[in-house]
Amino acid sequence: MRTKSVILTSTKQKIIKKNNTNNKKAARIRRQRGYQWEDTIVKRFNGNNKWKAFRLGSPSIALPDVLAVNTEDSTIFTIEAKSGTSTSLPVPADQIERCLDWIKTFDIYKKRNVILAFKFLSKKRIGLGKYESRELREFYKIWDESLEITDCVCTYEGIFFAKINGTRKELSLKECSMPFKTKQKSSA
Repeated sequence: MRTKSVILTSTKQKIIKKNNTNNKKAARIRRQRGYQWEDTIVKRFNGNNKWKAFRLGSPSIALPDVLAVNTEDSTIFTIEAKSGTSTSLPVPADQIERCLDWIKTFDIYKKRNVILAFKFLSKKRIGLGKYESRELREFYKIWDESLEITDCVCTYEGIFFAKINGTRKELSLKECSMPFKTKQKSSA
């Protein structure tokens, strides 16, 4: 077997290095948006005297993004938070599954829900580093435990789809009325 060596010119090396730097910067920005959205949700819950909420840590340790508890009303929410500038935000099946595992563990609570919290930022990405203004929108969907767990996506219009074998199937998930002020839009 023969291998072919490629010698990169200084210009090509700079382009590759610049692309790697841009990719790292974009990934860092996406993570920061996610952390900020999770932090916002926690602060909103904690601003209500009946609720206590916590960010549970990094995505690599199989925990929901946020855990919110109201012991007075015997309610617990596990929340998967998604934020971005695109027209749709995906939720991998494994993230829904780990949220469900957590609420099933806390069976002492009468009301247990997985909440999928979406924040579509007020700027829409239209190209590399190019954005246009739009309305900021938030959606809080309650996962229906009777549904098969699958990769899903929420659109800027608030329409929720399951992604099955490369096709989209619309799902009708209930909106969750949050116990704090939101930029929530009804998708109905």
